[in-house]
Amino acid sequence: AVLFAAEMLRRRGEDLHGQQVLVSGSGNVAIHAARKAIALGANVVTCSDSGGYVFDEKGLDVELLRQVKEVERGRVADYAERRGASAHYVPDGRVWEVPGEVALPCATQNEITEADARNMVGNGVKAVSEGANMPTTPEAMRLLREAGVAFGPGKAANAGGVATSALEMRQNAGRDPWPFERVERELEGIMRGIHDECAATAERYGAPDDYVLGANIAGFERVADAMLAQGVI
Repeated sequence: AVLFAAEMLRRRGEDLHGQQVLVSGSGNVAIHAARKAIALGANVVTCSDSGGYVFDEKGLDVELLRQVKEVERGRVADYAERRGASAHYVPDGRVWEVPGEVALPCATQNEITEADARNMVGNGVKAVSEGANMPTTPEAMRLLREAGVAFGPGKAANAGGVATSALEMRQNAGRDPWPFERVERELEGIMRGIHDECAATAERYGAPDDYVLGANIAGFERVADAMLAQGVI
């Protein structure tokens, strides 16, 4: 999801470096998304769980968050208490109230509502890349797209997990363990290719920069081509 967001920004002449990033959730996807965004120079300022969210003015301390959530099985409220004055816990609040430029929904289905989308547009969000499964309601997706926000749908932006499973299969088949850096390079190339295919397809069908349309049509064409090649139709 982070790599896809970076590609969407690059197409607009920007990158993640220096961008304020909103991450929802505090589980496996959220923690690693935050870690990758920080590695690319972004300032990740939020995390959340079912009790509320944390806004950390100094940027998330990902290792502390991982300790609290994955090791101690605590809550983001515990993270805020241990982080100190820079972290503000908002019980029953929504991450999407916080101003930011890039949003990475990594928590749950339908977590971005139409009202959230209005807040996000008003607060300056220019790119959304889905890390969770269908985290954006159809109404919110429509509003974000109409506002010109670069929107990476999960079927494309969230393809990295399956892609990495395929890389694991290649290693197993060759009995050749790769270092982390090689897996990272391979994944970057795969996500860049997915982004470019979505962008090119959208442009070919007269809807430049519409990643939802591009991903849907590119996926349909791939299935249709396979059915033709196999003689199904």
